[in-house]
Amino acid sequence: MPAYNAEATLVKTYQEVMAQPFVDHVIVVDDASSDATERIAKTLSEATYFRHPVNRGYGGNQKDCYRLALEQGADIVIMVHPDYQYTPLLIGAMTTMIGNGLNHCVLGSRILGGYALAGGMPWYKYVANRFLTFVENVLTGAKLSEYHTGYRAFSRTLLESLDLENNSDDFIFDNQMLCQIIWSGTIIGEVSCPTKYFEEASSINFRRSSIYGIGCLWYGLLYRLCRWHLASSRLFPKEKRNRLSRPDNA
Repeated sequence: MPAYNAEATLVKTYQEVMAQPFVDHVIVVDDASSDATERIAKTLSEATYFRHPVNRGYGGNQKDCYRLALEQGADIVIMVHPDYQYTPLLIGAMTTMIGNGLNHCVLGSRILGGYALAGGMPWYKYVANRFLTFVENVLTGAKLSEYHTGYRAFSRTLLESLDLENNSDDFIFDNQMLCQIIWSGTIIGEVSCPTKYFEEASSINFRRSSIYGIGCLWYGLLYRLCRWHLASSRLFPKEKRNRLSRPDNA
């Protein structure tokens, strides 16, 4: 759980996560929160708590989440925001899809099933989500319902194959990671995910949202140029193209 100022929702999210089948351990990485997140996280008896002395950004937070999970021997890693926007009730389904060899990556989609607007997503964010997803699908050749969910599950094999440390420490990390996964040939699974939008749920302001959107378009374009051999990027090395095109048990 990549946490930042999550004092109001951390315990509730943690309790529901730990109540789900297949959950062995929870890791909370606190990105230098200024509220009571640190004090609350240290009371979670079955969780590993790690705090950044200075704010590294959302991407930098995730990098430590995945590193710590792999160091502790995780075979399946699920990233869920501790702001209680995404329901932990899908952990069992996502874990089963990976554990049974169907996918190396599974996303909890707010778009499938029509949950986004019904859950309170502002209309302008919904429009932006649909536009960016459409363009990115055209550029990458994937067929995802959305690229911008904060609910993601990964196999150990996939995480170990990705060069995440050289990705951004900001919000665009999410998009870079998905582009890398698509580049590897991995088929990404999706499950329909109910979400809630409320005051305590994390969000980014318009300026940072705009920067993120431009970044998504840029990395989608860069992906396409690399596919056409018109550009090169460390994100999309030729030797890793189609490396994980088949699940382990296929």
